[in-house]
Amino acid sequence: MNITREKIGDLELSIKIDVAENDYAERVAKQLKTYKQKVTVPGFRKGMAPMGLIERMYKPSIVAEEVQNLLSESLYKYLEDEKLDIIGSPLSNEEKTGDVDFAKSKDYTFYFDAALVPEFNIQWDKVSTTLNQIKITPKEAEKQVEDITKRFGDFQTPEEVGEKDFVYGKAVELDKNGAVKEGGLSTFTSFDISTIKDDENRALFLGKKTEEKVVFNAAKAFTAADIEKNFHLEAAAAKKFKADVEFTISGCSRVVPHEVNEELFAKVFPGQAIKDAAAFKKAVTKEMEKSYNEQCQILFVNEVRKALIDQFDAKLPEKFLKRWILSRSNEKDLTAEKLDAEWEEKYIPSLKWEFVDGALNKISPIEPTQNEIVDHIKGIIRENDKPVEGEDEKAKEDRLERAARSIASDRRNIHQVIDRLSGDKTFALFKEKLNPEVVKISIKEFGEKVK
Repeated sequence: MNITREKIGDLELSIKIDVAENDYAERVAKQLKTYKQKVTVPGFRKGMAPMGLIERMYKPSIVAEEVQNLLSESLYKYLEDEKLDIIGSPLSNEEKTGDVDFAKSKDYTFYFDAALVPEFNIQWDKVSTTLNQIKITPKEAEKQVEDITKRFGDFQTPEEVGEKDFVYGKAVELDKNGAVKEGGLSTFTSFDISTIKDDENRALFLGKKTEEKVVFNAAKAFTAADIEKNFHLEAAAAKKFKADVEFTISGCSRVVPHEVNEELFAKVFPGQAIKDAAAFKKAVTKEMEKSYNEQCQILFVNEVRKALIDQFDAKLPEKFLKRWILSRSNEKDLTAEKLDAEWEEKYIPSLKWEFVDGALNKISPIEPTQNEIVDHIKGIIRENDKPVEGEDEKAKEDRLERAARSIASDRRNIHQVIDRLSGDKTFALFKEKLNPEVVKISIKEFGEKVK
């Protein structure tokens, strides 16, 4: 077998593979012997058909199969031996290869197209960004404590609607005469009474019971965003919706907040032995900062990635890339014409992102290993694990390990874990290379930056 390559342009390659009969003859002979022993040919006992007959019946298909296997093995070994960093995988060039007759020919020549990954040298000194950290105010911590007491509160279904209740029922649009508008809005919905923005409309609901009706003006009662959400309208339609609405109450629910006591502390922070409200508020503040700072890390990573993508100016092998994407795409409606139309806006940024990731992986692997994935999953399981009676520590670890490896074995289950670990490793790499200035900001300022 002989493999040669020819460079076409800056990045594209044409790979030629010559396959001679002696390259595959031994493989084919072995397969024919197996077929002779296993197949049943009419007129002959099993395993007794003449080899000549077996060859006439099966040899062309066996040759085709073994040559293809040999091609695949040899091509990827060649790429590895030659240390060629290629994009995706080679594509068969059927035009240059031509028709292959495995029944008549003995020697074959195949052509493949490939493209090299464009070189990209990261210029860290040209990346300028800061690492934000959130400072939680006492007022924000108090609001979070209030939300927690509601989350762990007692759920009730009162007979009459109160000021902080959640009400649900059917809303229908009325015309200018107060009658149900033909073809108008008609939907089942629910909302929090406290989200009604004016006292007059809010008072209409208070004290009402199941099956009672309330007529109110939607635009006076709700913001456009709430109209969009509550009445299931498009944003543009919600802004224009000024009609009166008749709302028939189906019921309401109420949450009586949990008392701020040791029982609540244990539910929210099990195992931390928090004894008083001050310590609880401190723990809540710490948890909020941790959560927000994880979001700050994501923002930092995205900002650096954008800067690196903006740096990327290497020429791309577009002809090959378009062929490769079309050959691998799962989109049934993706055509060459559609690909061309979306190339600059959709595909180029995505490809640059992948090439930047490739450059980062050469500096420090950012793709998590299987063991790292398993360890992360095991940590999640451990946090929620319940003790098994009679189980010692070793048995517990073995059980957690088996469970984690079982979950990690199916990649469909662990996309979020992979993204999380990749993000953490990318953040660590960026922080090491850039040593960014840490800037304390408020939740509001962070929200503006995210926008």
